[in-house]
Amino acid sequence: MLTAVHVSGDSMLPALRHGDWLLVRRGAAVRPGDVVVARRPHGLIVKRAWRLTGEGWWLESDNQSAPGRQDSWDFGAVPETEIVGRVVLRYWPRPTARFRPSR
Repeated sequence: MLTAVHVSGDSMLPALRHGDWLLVRRGAAVRPGDVVVARRPHGLIVKRAWRLTGEGWWLESDNQSAPGRQDSWDFGAVPETEIVGRVVLRYWPRPTARFRPSR
């Protein structure tokens, strides 16, 4: 199942920008390097999956200097049950070669 997600903020620059729209495959297998959507108490986040630990996925922003960015450096690993899915496509604005959803 595919779900649309809106990017808010600059924490994933240069791969993703504020205002981008993404298609997310719910429940898709995640590999290190994939861009994923996860549930957090304040809402959904879009981050890059770096490694799977005993507590869950370590998720990081591509742009660590973005104002207000929050990732696993702030809240720790995210349980696998809180990973909504893997980003498969940026569909708006029109996709370009600048976004690679996974390795």
